Amino acid sequence: MEEFFDQRVLRGKATRIVLDNGEPDEISESFFVGAAIRALSGGSWGFVETESLDDLPGDLETAKRAARRIGGDEHLDLAPSPPGRSGKVQVKEDPADLSLEEKVDLLREIEGAAMGPGVGSTQAVYNEVIVKNRYTSSDGRDLEGEATRVGFYVTAVASRGGVYQAGMESRAGACGLELFADVDAVGLARRARETAVALLDAKAPKGGSYPVVVDQELGGVFVHEAVGHAVEADIVLEGGSILEGKIGERIGSELVTVKDDPGLPLYGGYLFDDEGSGPAETVLVEEGFLRSYLHSRETAGRLGGVPRNARAQGNSRPVVRMSNTYIAQPKDGWTLVEILEEIKDGVYLLGSRGGQVSTAEGVFQFNAKRGYLVEGGEVGPLLRDVSLSGHILEILERVKAVGDDLLFNSGRCGKSGQLVPVSDGSPHMLIEEATVGGAG
Repeated sequence: MEEFFDQRVLRGKATRIVLDNGEPDEISESFFVGAAIRALSGGSWGFVETESLDDLPGDLETAKRAARRIGGDEHLDLAPSPPGRSGKVQVKEDPADLSLEEKVDLLREIEGAAMGPGVGSTQAVYNEVIVKNRYTSSDGRDLEGEATRVGFYVTAVASRGGVYQAGMESRAGACGLELFADVDAVGLARRARETAVALLDAKAPKGGSYPVVVDQELGGVFVHEAVGHAVEADIVLEGGSILEGKIGERIGSELVTVKDDPGLPLYGGYLFDDEGSGPAETVLVEEGFLRSYLHSRETAGRLGGVPRNARAQGNSRPVVRMSNTYIAQPKDGWTLVEILEEIKDGVYLLGSRGGQVSTAEGVFQFNAKRGYLVEGGEVGPLLRDVSLSGHILEILERVKAVGDDLLFNSGRCGKSGQLVPVSDGSPHMLIEEATVGGAG
């Protein structure tokens, strides 16, 4: 492809409310507009990012000149892709129907449920973004989309004798205000409070190797961080993935099937990606075998594959990103009771408080929100300050049971200095051996 160009024009509104200990810390509504323009000449890209729509033809010429000036002898073919569709993601309860003051009251009710005896501080955050996106390209694509995304976060911190513990809950969706009733936001805030207080009496486990059960949230974070980033084709091309060159090879247990699907009506979904490609399921791992990477049109042109995962924050440059990534639920999935009976003695880890992963070295370490000792197949004492770590390929191989209870969680994923909404999910999983960190 000798020359190609495309353009994204974005218009939207963002609302953010932050309450600290019942008092407003931030209440903001902002409107934004901007455009991102790319031009490809030979093997080089020119890119213009602007917050003004006054001279888009001139901005396009600037991008074209930049691409031609960079030059080079390389020839880049962009892979074809099925185009997305225009449309609007429908919501049941439009955030526009609630005033800013009413949204503050809604958040105040949620934060209030996180307060109580033993809790020293609380915080609650409301985020809302409404975006209209127009995508056009020199190969004939002309798409318009509108989406609403709403989410909240609540935390409670309890302390006693110099020991501090936190309970945290968050939910988000490509939806309207119906989210708050659907997930029982007040009940989640109450659970955050109860967790923080209970963790004060919990003990840290003795570090070592254990059979481990991970819940849906921690399993989802594992598949996103340890598998999802390793199959992003730009990372593969940069030599930063342990999965480079492993298409068709077995990388895990036959129980492990991993998919990414921007067509699901979840927080990470879209009508078309930021290259106009339509959403569809990508099977990344099938019964333990690596089947595909995630692609933009450029990486698919270089490696082969179907592009549908080029994403950008606002009017930034698109890069390869996940959407809704999950470990699939098998037809004969186990119940949680069966998994606990199978583990007999080990550790049950729940939730995620962040961590680190190196896709190049293939190692990870995640902090769980809490854990429990499992004794004789029964859930026992509560554990705090607990983590899970290991080698990605070893952990994938050690998956011995996958549950029948797939759930998704949502958040924002960071890469290349950009944040985009994503969802990740998993059923409960049994890992026959993993490193659990705690007290030495």
